[in-house]
Amino acid sequence: MALTPFCSPPPSLCSSFRSLRRGLFLPLLQAYPYTTSKGAVPMPETALMALRFEVLGRFNRARAAQLTLPHFVCQTPLFMPVGTQGTIKGLATNQLEDIGCQIILGNTYHLALRPTSELIDELGGLHKFMNWPRALLTDSGESSGWKANAPYTRGVYSNPSMCFTLAYFGYSCYINRIGADIIMALDDVVKTTITGPRIEEAMYRTLRWIDRCIAAHKRPYDQNLFGIVQGGLDPVLRDICVRGLVDRNLPGYAIGGLAGGEDKDSFWRVVAQCTAALPEDKPRYVMGVGYPLDIVVCSALGADMYDCVYPTRTARFGTALVPEGVLKLKNNAMAEDTRPIDSTCACMVCKNYSRAYIHSLVSKDAMGSQLLSYHNLYYMMQLSRNLHSSIVRGKFPEFVCNFLQKMFPKGDVPEWVCNAMEVAEIDISSCRARFRDD
Repeated sequence: MALTPFCSPPPSLCSSFRSLRRGLFLPLLQAYPYTTSKGAVPMPETALMALRFEVLGRFNRARAAQLTLPHFVCQTPLFMPVGTQGTIKGLATNQLEDIGCQIILGNTYHLALRPTSELIDELGGLHKFMNWPRALLTDSGESSGWKANAPYTRGVYSNPSMCFTLAYFGYSCYINRIGADIIMALDDVVKTTITGPRIEEAMYRTLRWIDRCIAAHKRPYDQNLFGIVQGGLDPVLRDICVRGLVDRNLPGYAIGGLAGGEDKDSFWRVVAQCTAALPEDKPRYVMGVGYPLDIVVCSALGADMYDCVYPTRTARFGTALVPEGVLKLKNNAMAEDTRPIDSTCACMVCKNYSRAYIHSLVSKDAMGSQLLSYHNLYYMMQLSRNLHSSIVRGKFPEFVCNFLQKMFPKGDVPEWVCNAMEVAEIDISSCRARFRDD
């Protein structure tokens, strides 16, 4: 179903999301009805001019590409740190440039609440507002924003009129004002642990919403609207959603609704199914994935982009990412350890500070979490660079085996990883040989 556009909304309705929070959403639905037309509405061809995706190397399903966006030329696979309100906690934008960050993710819902999309627009867009010259991606904030306000809207969430109001007013008034290079469509997210008709309902609603987002999108020439594949763990529903989104000819596609409590075997199978069905010439983004092992597996299956709060959130709990897994700096064993976090890491933290120093800070001083956030994001950026270069150089299987041997020195690679690598046609038998021999 596609939105039939009409005149622009009154400025009062675009002032901020506070009207929704104050329970003023229902009058909007009553005052501004909408009409629809049947059939999928593809993105206009001009939208594709805002993005260029060039595959530079492959190994079976894995690919390394150059993603050209309005503000930056990115190398994939890539990880995007999450800056919900236009900031990565504890780090300045110049530090993010130093470590090689290519895209920062922001949250439309929270940015529209504070500092408001009007202020961001008046000050030249989010790039200028946060002094970030490289690419930005904004997600809808649907799961944390729209649904969180269900008590205010008193069940309007199930009313199809809300779909129109969110998509039209949200995207024309908020996302386009914020000005990110990539903007995520509104989708109906349901936890993968839920079963029954709610999964199907959410998938079809997501397809209806993408048409309203396309119709509401005012800047296809410099902002790329990505659709999100939903459908829970049901392969039939996932297939319907993939085909529906591909019919819309969007600049890129995301695989959503994962990393929500499902078992790892189900997780990788959904990723494998979706990446196999999505277009070869468009970027594929697995939302909410931030564990290094998951990123390596998903890259082997053909995914390109990832985001998660994990690297910075775990840093605030005193945990560092290292090739062997994690290093907990709060442990008393770190109190007199003069070694760097990771002797193989070239980041500023590992060059200048000891584990003992950071241990003395993590529970008492904000500097501890800042240093660990810097290191963890550097680790993720280096992982992205290594994934890209290994695929381009035809050394991807060697990289995967080396990665797994460091993380699982006893050879006890999880069964789900082995199953995924078999589908990706990556031979990791050498990583498990020692385990079988013991």
